[in-house]
Amino acid sequence: MRNTAPAIDIGIEKKTRQDIAQGLSHLLADEYTLYLKTHNYHWNVKGPMFNTLHKMLEEQYLELAPAIDDIAERIRTLGEYAPGSYKEFAELSSIEEASGKEDAEEMIREIVLAREAVVRTARKLLPTADEADDEPTADLLTQRMQVHEKTAWMMRSLLQ
Repeated sequence: MRNTAPAIDIGIEKKTRQDIAQGLSHLLADEYTLYLKTHNYHWNVKGPMFNTLHKMLEEQYLELAPAIDDIAERIRTLGEYAPGSYKEFAELSSIEEASGKEDAEEMIREIVLAREAVVRTARKLLPTADEADDEPTADLLTQRMQVHEKTAWMMRSLLQ
């Protein structure tokens, strides 16, 4: 007799799980693209703000890495496959990649815009998670929005 895994029965209908996973896939793509952009800027920043930005951007990409994993694992928990290629991320992300040749102020501006784009992606999914009583996803979204809003504020403050 062949062993088979039981169907997922966590109190959320399959179609709703798929819809939430699709929204999380967009969030994952945004977070990963932001991670890549942040790491790129960390490597390529120059000018009088170099030391401050180099350290700040390192802290940011180190925070993003486990969050990306959490989002992908939530997608898998819901029974769907997580996107994992540059091609998939490029198709799903609302954030443009960066060249790394921007000046420091433009890098800061781009990080602010990208952080706020991630917040919008998360906020768009929140009502679906709430309606499904999917507290783990709602909690994940709320945590990510809080991190991105605060970081956007801190980065924006460097420009004022």
